[in-house]
Amino acid sequence: MRYIRNILQVWYAELMQVSHNFGLIIFSVLVPLAYPLLYTFVYTGETVREVPVAVVDECHSSLSREFVRKVDACSEVEVLYRCDLAQAQELMRREEVYAVMRIPSSFGRDLAHGQQTYVSLYCDMRSMLYYKAALVAASNVSLDMNADIKVNNYLRPTTDRQAEIMKAPVTNSYVALYNPQSGVASFLLPAVLMLIIQQLLFLSIGTSMGVFREQNRGVGIPLSNPFYRSPVCIVLGKTAFYAPLFALIGVYMYGGVTSWFSLLSLGDYTTFLAFLVPYVLACTFMGITMSIFLFRSEDSMLLYIFMSVPLLFLSGMSWPVASEPMFWRCISWIFPSTFGTHGYARIMGTGATINEVAWEVRNLWLQCAFYFMTACAVYYYEVHRLEKRLRNNG
Repeated sequence: MRYIRNILQVWYAELMQVSHNFGLIIFSVLVPLAYPLLYTFVYTGETVREVPVAVVDECHSSLSREFVRKVDACSEVEVLYRCDLAQAQELMRREEVYAVMRIPSSFGRDLAHGQQTYVSLYCDMRSMLYYKAALVAASNVSLDMNADIKVNNYLRPTTDRQAEIMKAPVTNSYVALYNPQSGVASFLLPAVLMLIIQQLLFLSIGTSMGVFREQNRGVGIPLSNPFYRSPVCIVLGKTAFYAPLFALIGVYMYGGVTSWFSLLSLGDYTTFLAFLVPYVLACTFMGITMSIFLFRSEDSMLLYIFMSVPLLFLSGMSWPVASEPMFWRCISWIFPSTFGTHGYARIMGTGATINEVAWEVRNLWLQCAFYFMTACAVYYYEVHRLEKRLRNNG
């Protein structure tokens, strides 16, 4: 009973600490509620449409005009300007267009003589999405016109059905699995949402540690609170406060944000909960461990900003895991977000069962065990510092 009372007292102390500190209220409650909505709203368009492009038509033939009409009819781009090359360069410099298509003066003549011709595509590579949209539109139109020219000028079919077969002897059926609209939000947000939970847990626990150290002359536990004397009880008490809070945030992301923005969600709710428990616990214990490096309440914000972008890349969502060097892959296994993003993406996007994400779950439980021991070691060190200070003072 004494240990249970100590755990509850630590839980109560954390509750009072958060409720009386506006910064902690923001990091623990308001930001977790607002962040998922902000990120999801930004990417809710899923795909890039009607990218503004300029066309430099130096041929002015019926075939070149047909090429431009078909490009403009594509949903990926919109032909806003027809101009010369110098004007197109200026438009791209002013960011009024993000791609330039140049049709050479020999375009119609080369095709009439049965020779190969070229259409040049200049893209603003600062955004890969603009490049992809312009390239897809130009490629699709080129393939379609190639087939028409080949059938009408060289094969000369006698019936419409024969022309159709000659135009596409082998047809393909493109099926996009697990992300049918090929949208940015469906592929990126699973990683972002799981990373938000981990990073905000770090931020909340780290800010709490910084506040305690500011209030207690550099020691991360209250000087006058007798219940902060057992490292295990301290860790369990803090975990009892933060883990349920951020587990509710995870449920809010999965059940609320996903449905409000119509994101793909094929997973079973109980499977998600079974996966969320070890993830939140691993993040909590790791946050407590990392708090030993924080001495002011502002330090957690610096650590949060420094870690967020590298962890997104290390997660393997923005860059394929198979292409990562083994060194960085091993570094990524230190953080729960690596296993959390992959498991959550498979549950949400492919409807995976708990057995199908067993590797991620097993590693998250291993992280729970490891970081629980390191978290206890952190507070063993803090308790030892406190006892040494009390002996020196008295």
